[in-house]
Amino acid sequence: QIQIIGTRHGEKTYESLLSREEMAEAEDRGDYYRVPLDARSLDYGLFVEEGGHEVEHEYDYTSHNTQRLSVEEVAALLEDLPEMREALAKVSV
Repeated sequence: QIQIIGTRHGEKTYESLLSREEMAEAEDRGDYYRVPLDARSLDYGLFVEEGGHEVEHEYDYTSHNTQRLSVEEVAALLEDLPEMREALAKVSV
């Protein structure tokens, strides 16, 4: 019998892929996001004097709010990798 008891302490329901703050700086490359190094100064006085920038995204990019691949789609992606093709060629008879 399965009994649902809820999430355990520290357990995540969804995997965070990019935070709102990272998405503000990230470059959408179509198949992936390029996230630049966070080279901001730790001198927080600068933010008071110069101000920061507004975060445009209202939510984090998570495994819950993105397209999930089916098993078949993941298999197709893996089969296209040169390393997988090489490995599969070695075991094929």
